[in-house]
Amino acid sequence: MNTKIKIAICGYGNLGRGVESEITKHPDMELVAVFTRRRDLIATVPVVHVDDAADWKDKIDVMILCGGSAKDLPIQGPEFAKLFNTVDSFDTHAKIPEYLAAMDNSAKSGNNISIISVGWDPGMFSAMKLYMSSIISSGKTYTFWGKGVSQGHSDAIRRVEGVVDAIQYTIPIDSAMEKIRNGEMPELTTREKHTRLCYVVAADGADKARIEREIKEMPYYFSDYDTTVNFITADELHANHGTLPHGGNVIHMGTTGSDNGQVMEFSLKLESNPEFTASVMLAFARAASKLSAKGESGARTIFDIPPVLLSRFEADEIVRRLL
Repeated sequence: MNTKIKIAICGYGNLGRGVESEITKHPDMELVAVFTRRRDLIATVPVVHVDDAADWKDKIDVMILCGGSAKDLPIQGPEFAKLFNTVDSFDTHAKIPEYLAAMDNSAKSGNNISIISVGWDPGMFSAMKLYMSSIISSGKTYTFWGKGVSQGHSDAIRRVEGVVDAIQYTIPIDSAMEKIRNGEMPELTTREKHTRLCYVVAADGADKARIEREIKEMPYYFSDYDTTVNFITADELHANHGTLPHGGNVIHMGTTGSDNGQVMEFSLKLESNPEFTASVMLAFARAASKLSAKGESGARTIFDIPPVLLSRFEADEIVRRLL
């Protein structure tokens, strides 16, 4: 029997707990540790302080980095890439090129593999856009998210001074989607495709006007969108916003040879954003383990990973099952 891939989690928020629950669905993997700065954490495996990560260098095959993109991953990613093969879901789109370069340098210095920005967007949506635009090169690609909870944007709000907790919903603008589904190919700005709706629990005495202003002016996250900020109590947040649904659509429209219209569409409807993202990350952790076993090192994106590496089955079995 093959040895199971030893997985560790860094960060035990929604995404980290999602990895913990989903790993039971992958019979070729086992969770061996959770790394965190928290002292009071109870998990199903040993809990290790992040400062002691080096002690686990030879005990882990792949580290799943579950921290936020705003503050955690830019620091933790390069640090852990020196020690372990890693997979993360870094989702600040505009900063991905510089993050990729930093991760590549660190991973190569440690002779490790790091697969970055793995989730459904960036991630699966990115791969679909590459397929679609390569197949129908004359068209336009439109991406719509939601309605659903963005973990990265919610985390960014929680980092604002005076915010105790927060949830952010991304909402597609129906009229924009309707134009595309009717065969139009409009030029749409960021603001014309989505709105953002925030529910925020502020600390007692916090300056709510400042908090709202900082949220709405936050670059990469909210400044390009019409954003609504609602202040509510912690009880209201827990009662009315306790689940984490999400989803979205990638639509590519164009023409082929004799101006025949062609439409390609990929969609997701997710009852649990973190559990689905965790499942994607675990599939790519499998790929990271395989690439590392071949002696490869450096950072990769979803574009660099052959689909055959994502499966626990051998290539000939995949062909028999799926081709």
